Amino acid sequence: MPHIAPWRRLLAEFAGTALLVTAVVGSGIMATTLSPHDVGLQLLENSVATALALGALILTFGPVSGAHFNPVVSAADWFLGRRTGTGLTGADLAGYAVAQIAGAIAGSVLANLMFALDAVTFSHKDRSAPHLWIGEVVATAGLLMLIFALARSGRAPAAPAAVGAYIGAAYWFTSSTSFANPAVTIGRAFTDTFAGIAPASIPGFLLAQIVGLFVGVGLLAALYPHVGVAADEVVVTTTP
Repeated sequence: MPHIAPWRRLLAEFAGTALLVTAVVGSGIMATTLSPHDVGLQLLENSVATALALGALILTFGPVSGAHFNPVVSAADWFLGRRTGTGLTGADLAGYAVAQIAGAIAGSVLANLMFALDAVTFSHKDRSAPHLWIGEVVATAGLLMLIFALARSGRAPAAPAAVGAYIGAAYWFTSSTSFANPAVTIGRAFTDTFAGIAPASIPGFLLAQIVGLFVGVGLLAALYPHVGVAADEVVVTTTP
């Protein structure tokens, strides 16, 4: 990771995660308003907006913090870089996770307020089912493999488009609609709208995402044995 003041990196992770969740929740609210009787169209509108916003946010914040916006990405970066002295430190990982979770909650609150809803309305949308947890394992492992494979193969500049495309596609090919992110999962509990998740459903999703973390890291270690040397390059394209 380029030497950038820690407070700047944490602010970037907070703001980037907040805007990502705002995009997810806000586009979900707009989709249900514009297409109230067509759930398939709602999902299409929500997924396209999220994919495009994610790519733009990676371009915006990547040069500052790496644009992780996701504790499992940060955890993988720390774990894979330990032996080579690259990537995040343990302190960085803790700070990133706190900033990401706080940002995700703030993002839901902001989206609620933008659409004239109560600032916090806890979701009642139950997402507790084994097939959804399998979807989260697949979504999370695939996301990690994509990000770190791009870094290891010298194609990190393609990350904004590639990661946005993957998340947009995973909305459709995973049963869970690809949360793939513990911070976003927690943040989405704070809105009782299209993108919400009931607080009682969070533990199952978090556990599945942790399993996806181990699966993704294991596959990366097998396919890219020296992936750790590229931990500093994860979606970081330039130094401001």
